Amino acid sequence: MAVKTNLCKDDLIQILSKYNLGKFRRSKLFDEGTVQTNILLKTTNGRFVLRYYENRSKDSVLFESNLIKYLKDKNYPCPTTYKNKNGDFVGVYNQKPYMIFEFIEGIHLKNPNRTQKNQLIQKVAQLQNITKNYKPANNNYRWNYDIKLCRALAKKEADKINSGNSRKKLKWHTRELAKLKLPITLPKGICHCDFHFSNVLFKDGKFNALIDFDDANYTFLMFDLVCLINPFIPSFLWNNWSTHTANDNVLDFREAKKTVSEYMKHRILNSNEKRHIFDLYKLGVLFDCVWYFERGDVKDFYEKRKIDHLNKLGREEFYNKIF
Repeated sequence: MAVKTNLCKDDLIQILSKYNLGKFRRSKLFDEGTVQTNILLKTTNGRFVLRYYENRSKDSVLFESNLIKYLKDKNYPCPTTYKNKNGDFVGVYNQKPYMIFEFIEGIHLKNPNRTQKNQLIQKVAQLQNITKNYKPANNNYRWNYDIKLCRALAKKEADKINSGNSRKKLKWHTRELAKLKLPITLPKGICHCDFHFSNVLFKDGKFNALIDFDDANYTFLMFDLVCLINPFIPSFLWNNWSTHTANDNVLDFREAKKTVSEYMKHRILNSNEKRHIFDLYKLGVLFDCVWYFERGDVKDFYEKRKIDHLNKLGREEFYNKIF
């Protein structure tokens, strides 16, 4: 859990004084969110959401504000952001940037049904249709997911841990990245990169809004799609993968195939994307390895076991299983 900033009533009144959003009444800290501070503001004009960025530069937040404005102009269902009295979407308070968002009603679903899952997949495809080839200003201030970034972040983690295990894991990670084939002709655009049901609001059982573009960046358009597919059996998870042997068949493409099929009703993958969905899925696993670099011994750990199974299957058979 990240260290959060405790903004008191006087802080919030001072921030609101820069907007035409009414007088402060009360506030409540949202439980959701493990990185940024999210506060529900109640004013004489209604309810709003203050997001106070704990680990982002102003330029990185400007990327997000430009993206959200672009999406709202295209009628994509996400919260709008409000300008302050100076006409700026991004403010700075105590040396940290912030934005004020529209409050949108809805709930987060833990167990969505098939219809609700399909609504999410449709909104993933819609996002990629809208943002194909779109690069917001300040793009370079985000981590734009590709092989180069994954390699650099892995090295940073290995150096920080500075152990024999981390150095050996880095060598393995580097070798696996070198096996990926991601042609420069693959379509790129903006992906949300955290398309999880905790970032989706449903109202009356229907998709109402996508929130939290904190990880959004310019990357391969399929990246959100590969984050939604899981070609492994439900019991093969980070906390119980070791109950399976290396020779067990832990692959099951039934749900992954349904997800891709639903996605393609709204955005058709070209032949190049289909052929290299295998490589992009592996890149997603290798990014997961970066986020949990300390976890597991280099000889056998969760992400390595996943990569081993995928390598054994191969690119062509992965394609056949999906398509």
